[in-house]
Amino acid sequence: MKFTFQSRCIFLCSILVVGLSVLSARLVQIQLVDRHRYAESSRKAFHRVEKLPALRGMIVDRREEPLAKSIPVSTVFIDKNHLMDAKLAAYGLAYEQASSEPGWDKLNLTKQRRRINALRGELLASEKADVIVQKHLAYSVGILSRPLGMRREELRDKIENSKGKWVPIAKDLPEDVADRLRDEIDSHWIQGFEFENSIKRWYTAPNLATHLIGFTGEVEETDDDGKSHTKVLGRFGIESSMEDFLAGSDGSREHFRDARGLLVPGTSASLRPPRSGLNVQLTIDMGIQSIVEEELDAGLAEFESMRGAAILMDPHTGEILGMASRPQFDLNHKENIAENGYNYAIQAIYEPGSTIKIVATSGALNEGLVTPFTSINCQNGFYQDGNVVLKDDHPAGQLTFEGVLQHSNNIGTYKIGRQLGSGRFYDYLHKYGFGRKTGILLSGESSGIARNTGNPVDFSRACFGYATNVTPLQLTCAYSAIASDGQLRKPHIIKSLVANDGTVVESYAPEVVNRVISAKAAGQMRTALEKVIEKGGTATLAAVPGFKGAGKTGTVQKHNPKGGYFEGSYIVSFVGMMPSQNPAFVCLVVVDDPHTHKVTRYGGTIAAPIYRKIATRVAAYMNLQPTEAITPALATADR
Repeated sequence: MKFTFQSRCIFLCSILVVGLSVLSARLVQIQLVDRHRYAESSRKAFHRVEKLPALRGMIVDRREEPLAKSIPVSTVFIDKNHLMDAKLAAYGLAYEQASSEPGWDKLNLTKQRRRINALRGELLASEKADVIVQKHLAYSVGILSRPLGMRREELRDKIENSKGKWVPIAKDLPEDVADRLRDEIDSHWIQGFEFENSIKRWYTAPNLATHLIGFTGEVEETDDDGKSHTKVLGRFGIESSMEDFLAGSDGSREHFRDARGLLVPGTSASLRPPRSGLNVQLTIDMGIQSIVEEELDAGLAEFESMRGAAILMDPHTGEILGMASRPQFDLNHKENIAENGYNYAIQAIYEPGSTIKIVATSGALNEGLVTPFTSINCQNGFYQDGNVVLKDDHPAGQLTFEGVLQHSNNIGTYKIGRQLGSGRFYDYLHKYGFGRKTGILLSGESSGIARNTGNPVDFSRACFGYATNVTPLQLTCAYSAIASDGQLRKPHIIKSLVANDGTVVESYAPEVVNRVISAKAAGQMRTALEKVIEKGGTATLAAVPGFKGAGKTGTVQKHNPKGGYFEGSYIVSFVGMMPSQNPAFVCLVVVDDPHTHKVTRYGGTIAAPIYRKIATRVAAYMNLQPTEAITPALATADR
């Protein structure tokens, strides 16, 4: 008997020891082995981090007129972990009941809280959890549907049929609307609705300088808690190229909920303020930009074209004062970006036609091979030298160097280029910046093609605008080198970076890339190019009354990517400077494939008149003083 009793005691003690050992081992595992996992789980249950988005820097023009700015907005999220928690949902129902009781408004804040907590306890004791959740959902929808601009059925359907635990139900709410919603949620003790602050980009003149300013896009990011957040990134134009300066740095604010789901006030250490981005000041003058865009649009409409560009540049600094590309799009609505987002001014590459004749002619002048009055035999429109066969639609006999440019004679230009030689010709072509990117701070710039193939036929064609591909910006820069005494300058679109307090963080100074030709040769070229606009030249329709100008026309058949050229399809252009001997600006106009039959499709009949209208208005805007007496407008034009 005694043995049996002892056996039972030993057995029971063994069970107790084993059980306690298991519990002890589990405690050790929880406290030591898994403590980080459980601590993180607990933290996620009660810890919240609210992102404080940085204010994206503004984009302004040279006169500090805002072009792009940021507007604070909020997104309302459903947190289903809280919305479906009966213990939390009971607070809203308790408030609903308490606030309808007589004398509620006379209670102080402490007594009101006590009454809500008391009613909450009664609800949890008397109602099933799922009933409380459904009543709270109906209560919340009834309060919030109108401020959210939704019907009750729409809001409820959005909540109940949404997937995931953290679901956005309203995006980009203005600050005042979001503040009203927060007040409604807090004052009615509604649970499960949270806000995320963000920034929406707004463009003050959404149809001006669209390809320059560019636009932002949104990307979805998921944090450690599985919540998705929206981040704004620059996608195109200045918004993209200056992203690192515009973006700033987001901040955060963390807070905790207690076991009842109520917010626990944070400490100063829980706040990390955001750092605003820098404002980017452009070289663009929106007054000039408006003129350039209006006249380009009018010209494209008149001459029946959908594509083209106009660029206006200060040749002494390299600053872009106006740049327009067509077609375009609306920056705020971003419709048809895929079709119209192509920045013709810096991305289009095309054979420039006669505008490229400055390379052979200025190179020969600079090398002392010719003078402005050297006589050139233009062979009456037909020339052959081995495999090189040239024809000219406007035949001429003897022309001076200046006359070759004035009449845009292809054979004469080739003969000048041949004196220079293909090696030196291509050296000058590259010195002018053709065949490489200009380095302007805009995304997507093309480099063009300026390659010496060693083929004499290609060299002959390159002298007068074929067998070479350029961008409108490259051509503008090349003419600016002639306008600024032979120095090629890097075009720049950014004037400075400015902090919100007005401090200039960085200024972008003019930058000389290299000297192309001497100041003497540049002056001789400007004088020769004056003749192009005077009577007998190809660009008389570019003449601005009261000002002596200089420039060059260009007309070229449009290249077919599959080989050869499109019949009856042309790219026409004009590049001019004014006043000619001390230019305040250089302006290029290029029109791609005009369909008009009102005039012959030449640079002198289509691009030159658009230039004249731009130059006339810009001269008045810049308050330029006339350089000569006003004479009757000239009436003829050629290629």
